[in-house]
Parts: sequence; C-alpha cells; structure tokens
Amino acid sequence: MTASPTVPSSRTVTVAATQMACSWDRAANVDGVESLIREAAAKGAQIVLPQELFETPYFCKDQKQSLFELAAPAEGHPVIGRMQALARELSVVIPVSFFEKARNAYYNSMAMVDADGSLLGIYRKSHIPDGPGYQEKFYFSPGDSGIQVFKTRYATVGCAICWDQWFPETARVMALKGAEILLYPTAIGSEPQDSSIDSQGHWTRVMQGHAGANLMPLVASNRVGVEQGEGCALTFYGSSFIAGPQGEIVAQADRESRTVLTASFDLDRIAAQRASWGVFRDRRPELYGALLTLDGETTPRR
Repeated sequence: MTASPTVPSSRTVTVAATQMACSWDRAANVDGVESLIREAAAKGAQIVLPQELFETPYFCKDQKQSLFELAAPAEGHPVIGRMQALARELSVVIPVSFFEKARNAYYNSMAMVDADGSLLGIYRKSHIPDGPGYQEKFYFSPGDSGIQVFKTRYATVGCAICWDQWFPETARVMALKGAEILLYPTAIGSEPQDSSIDSQGHWTRVMQGHAGANLMPLVASNRVGVEQGEGCALTFYGSSFIAGPQGEIVAQADRESRTVLTASFDLDRIAAQRASWGVFRDRRPELYGALLTLDGETTPRR
C-alpha cells in the first residue's frame, strides 16, 4: 500500500503593523501606542509591532546633551512595565522599543514582552547610522546583545531595529537562529540634506527581499508626521507594511495616517515550503568568509 503524502500541520498566527505620529507629550504617545495595540488585538492580532522609539519624537535629528535624560534602565522602566501589563491583559506579544541607559552606556533597545507579560529579553540595535537628521552615533553605542530570536507564545520571532534592516546578514542570522517571523520597528523619512531623495520604495523593497530570501513573513512599523528639530525637520513617510514569505506585500499603510494593519499566516505550512525550497539546505557557509571582513579579504593582511 502506498503511503499518503504527509499534510503539514496548521499553526496560524495573526500579526499587526502599526504607525502613528509622536509629539513631546510622552504620556500621550504611550497612550497612543496602547490604543493601537488594543485595536490590533480586537482585530485578532497576537503579535503587535509598535514603531521605533515611540515614547518621544525621533530625537536624533540633533546632537543635544540634555536628551540623554530621556534614557532609562530596562529594569523598572515604566513603559516596559505598562506594556507588560497590557500584553498580559490582551494575551499579545509586544516588542517594546526604548532608549536604554545601562550604567554609562546608552543603547537603542527593544524589550520583547511575551503574551503573559513576561520579559523574554533585550535586543540592542546592532547597526547605528550617522547622517543628516539621523545622528544616532551621538546617542547610541553599537548593540552588544548579538542578533537574537525570541520564542514567544505564538511564534519564534526575530526583531531588529530600523537601520539593521538594510543589512541582509541580520535577517539571515535571525532566520538561521530559528525565526519564523521577522520584525522591524523603524523611524525613517525625508533626507534633510536633499529634498529630492525619497527612500520609501527602496526601504520597502529591501525588506521584501529579506522576507523572500528567507521565506518568512515580515512586519515593518514606521512613524508618520513632521517633526521639527533645531537643525532640520524630518517628514516620516509611514508606509508600514506586512510582507508574506515570497516577499509579497500583504498589507501596507499610506504615508500619513494613523494605521493598524493585520495579516494571518500559517507558520507550519510556510515552514514546509521553506524546507522544500532548499535555500537553507544549499547554503555554503564555508564560502562566506568574506562576510567576516570589511573589505572582502578572507585572509587577514599582515
């Protein structure tokens, strides 16, 4: 008797991308994120991604010593604590972006809160940009947490932060470590040095590539609105989106509106597709030594 083909099991997870504008009313910003999360949960979302550094405007437009006062340790952080209570109430997973102070070090960090309110760990942004309007190297040290994944109630997720998304190595490492969904909280918009630059399409396509190359869903949450700094203003272009495992756009927001997007994925079926496609089977890590260098030289110079 011929055995019937094995039918992959079903494990459907609903994810949400969100976006909103931020002001210097920190309480209102956190209230706004809570409102987005509640709306997403009401739509069935189990993993809800807020945007990067949502507690304040994106303060890296300027280099100001006084803005280091915005940082706080992860332990006892009031916003993380509030999101833990909300996650427990709604049974949702919430990656919480925050400005972390660790003794004399400062990081752009993400606290992964599981659906029971427990804190699974902290990821510290690995790649730190430095350019007009995005002067993050003044505030943040490069993350020392390593690229991480977190086994949540609903899925194993990898979460990187904004500038990390331009590096395909980050997405691949998260996939190799067992991620089933890739998450990217971001804050990106106009380029003050050149008003003709609009990176929105590029930004989207790069992350679509991460989803397609790793055959897994991806969620990106950006902010919207115009934020004025002392030296420049940034117009954030929103366009938060959810991509499917072939890189296809499943849902995308506009450039200006407060938005909640949701999409559902059968992670077991996607895992079966990922296995049969062969891109992980056919990897040749022994050929990738150049990735460990800055200039492509696989043999260190003497």
